[in-house]
Amino acid sequence: MTGDVVVLATGRTPFGRFGGALRDLPLPELGAIPVGAVLHRAGLTGADVDELAFGVNFPGSERSVARQVLLRAGIPEEKVAYTVDRACCSSLAAITLASRGLRLDDTALSVAGAVENLSRVPYFVHEARFGNRIGDIVLTDQLVVSCPHTGVPRAVQAGAEATEYGVDRAEQDDWALRSQQRYADALARGCFDDEIVPVDVPDRNGRAVRLAADEVPRPATTAQQLAALPTVYGSATVTAGNAPNMSTGAVALVLASEGEATRRGTTGLATVGACTQVSGDPQRLASMPARAAQRALARAGLTLADIDLIEVNEAFAAVPLVTTLVLADGDRDKARRLRERTNVNGGAVAVGHPTGATGGRLVMTVINELRRRGGGRGLVTICGGVGEAESVIVTVR
Repeated sequence: MTGDVVVLATGRTPFGRFGGALRDLPLPELGAIPVGAVLHRAGLTGADVDELAFGVNFPGSERSVARQVLLRAGIPEEKVAYTVDRACCSSLAAITLASRGLRLDDTALSVAGAVENLSRVPYFVHEARFGNRIGDIVLTDQLVVSCPHTGVPRAVQAGAEATEYGVDRAEQDDWALRSQQRYADALARGCFDDEIVPVDVPDRNGRAVRLAADEVPRPATTAQQLAALPTVYGSATVTAGNAPNMSTGAVALVLASEGEATRRGTTGLATVGACTQVSGDPQRLASMPARAAQRALARAGLTLADIDLIEVNEAFAAVPLVTTLVLADGDRDKARRLRERTNVNGGAVAVGHPTGATGGRLVMTVINELRRRGGGRGLVTICGGVGEAESVIVTVR
């Protein structure tokens, strides 16, 4: 078994708002855009790729998404692709699975990533195939996001767990405002310039328009506006302002074994160390990333003191607040200090959350920020699915 996995290149599309400029792009077409871009950035061709692992949470009417992405990206047809669904953890799961092949020397160079277009998720008519003799025909909307096992809305789960940990609505609104402000500041400093791959989309008149920036952020958001919003789905604390937009976007990373990177004469952008996956109580949403992070730290033989930057997905503002509190063993002063190095350039509340693709964005974002700071270690952790979470530790030297 070989050592760490080397990240050779990263990239993502702009994250489009729900119903925005990217809404009509099929998943394979959208997903192929960052794949082609990261191969170009790494100085590679499709023929260099051994396999592609690609995540998607809401495939809608699409099938074999990863295989279609591979072909559209110009990777030869004899290469292997597989689609990964671990809900919001999907792109981290793709990185984990691709990394296993690289560490076992089954592969030398892989692409991992994910794509999501929540604007294209169709309604489902389960009774239509064999008919509905009497009564109403029901259209089922998956975007009323609830746990498929318990039926409880995610917003209710997040709000309940936040309340359990003493994280109130005001604290969540404060974090949401912080996310918007930090994203706006990072954008002004050009922090996302190396991330985004522009996408050409047709306007209403059929003319090509280039989307080169995220559509979702609301930099003019105020505390007063957030406080005035009603809660959603019966949640105790979650509103449209302290939760992310249901977005559209794709992300890709080129990964290589250490031996392959050395053979090509590169140290890459970063290395991927411990990758961990955990599962637990389907009702536990906000605290699960802490469990995944603790397992990753233990596997790497590290403590939080060894970590320079932390990325916790803002599936709701409640999640990084509860996660950091759990990581701090309930010590609020320690949690406050952890939060100072958490999501330093904002998070999904500002940039959006194209569910399956978000984890890869977190990895890319922390790598780029560590490089701007001259190196260090980053911890990425995300919740997803039915009581699931995933974490990755990266190092920039």
